[in-house]
Amino acid sequence: MDSSIQKALKKAKRKQLAKIALISFIVCITLLFIISRIGMYLTARNTAQLHESLLLENAISQPNVHIDSQVTANSTLFGGNIITNRSKDIDGYLVPWSTLTSSYSLFGTSGDSNERTPGFHKNGDTYFEYDKQTKQRFATFYHPAIKQYYGGVQNQLPAVIQLKNQLAEVAISFKQPLTMKQVRDYIPENLNIAWLYMLSEKVDEAAGPSGVQVYGYSDSKLLKESFEKFKNNLKKYDTRQSMEVIQDYIAKNQNKPFNEVTVLGVMVTGRTENFKELLGKDFIRGASVGVTVPIVPYIQPMK
Repeated sequence: MDSSIQKALKKAKRKQLAKIALISFIVCITLLFIISRIGMYLTARNTAQLHESLLLENAISQPNVHIDSQVTANSTLFGGNIITNRSKDIDGYLVPWSTLTSSYSLFGTSGDSNERTPGFHKNGDTYFEYDKQTKQRFATFYHPAIKQYYGGVQNQLPAVIQLKNQLAEVAISFKQPLTMKQVRDYIPENLNIAWLYMLSEKVDEAAGPSGVQVYGYSDSKLLKESFEKFKNNLKKYDTRQSMEVIQDYIAKNQNKPFNEVTVLGVMVTGRTENFKELLGKDFIRGASVGVTVPIVPYIQPMK
């Protein structure tokens, strides 16, 4: 073969290889761009969903717990964390509560269930649940339909009124469900209704605390609009309609007149001496003390 033809063939081959290399490079860059865009979209979507779900879950399932801030941390193309700083409002005093570290990625989200679940401490005949980070007491609600609880149903009102110059939160559980009007009439005006306990599963609590989730919402004025928002939040929380206790509650209360809506208990905050007015009331089944805090001269309690 003529040498000039061989040179031409080699030159053509080099051009072809260069063309293939260029096309491959462009394809790779394009694919990387598309993949990164898809990754950014999925990560952003999961981040937004996690933010919303954390706010929603706090609104319906964390008695008297407030979110102070919720920020994204350690964010990358493939995932990151959401840090939720929380506190409790005890009659105008802010008390630290556990911080949640939840995660998100391209493939989904994961909430910090460990820190939301209270710890359990037993010493002889004394036991209580507590927040794992702050070690503060976790107030317990008692469902009126559950007959037996581990350690019995506690009524700690006599103990809390012995505390001097302090504020407290107390979970008041009713012997039977009360209407909103009855709650207004029965809870003294010098105490704050911080949270309404509306529903929870009926499970066996006799062998030990089950950690069952309680559901309710914050509304000191007991307004119809707040209850309607609570029902809508329950629907958003269980969009897959997989939680029987929530779906049963929604079905039973969907068209119920507001004056027939019932409450299972309330989280009440205030000065310890003001709880004396609840002593001996026959509508109370149990009273569990949560956080207590000393009164200081430079912060005025709400009541």
